[in-house]
Amino acid sequence: MSAHNDPILDAPLPYGPTLVLEEAKRMMQAAESYAQAKKWPVSIVITDASGGILMAHKLDNTQHSSMEIAMGKARTAVNFRRPTRMFQDGIRAGGEGLRFLAVPGVTPLEGGFPVVRHGQVVGGIGVSGVLSSQDAEVAQAGMAALT
Repeated sequence: MSAHNDPILDAPLPYGPTLVLEEAKRMMQAAESYAQAKKWPVSIVITDASGGILMAHKLDNTQHSSMEIAMGKARTAVNFRRPTRMFQDGIRAGGEGLRFLAVPGVTPLEGGFPVVRHGQVVGGIGVSGVLSSQDAEVAQAGMAALT
């Protein structure tokens, strides 16, 4: 965070070497295990540093729309190099934050994160299917598999 603690004003992290399939598999396994332990039906999408999908899984009984939403969250996080909650919070605040509604390619719902390694964005993860805060928990469990 910068001195002003405004993620919109902070310089985004640079892109780095992309996630590889083996890393995505570890992340997916950790995210799926977490969701299954909580009995949360979710879709999980992991992208590379360009937003291309490396893995996408839809757990049993997940609502149909969740896969598209998870893809949107993962791509938003990697393309803008910020957690998707930033957009959700900006819209919730109103005023100038409402400008996010006009930005093409933004899924302004919590549950998407850039995957960061050595201070560089190397991919993205997005989760959808339960409350957005719970989606975020699943995504964070996936990211923890890389540390």
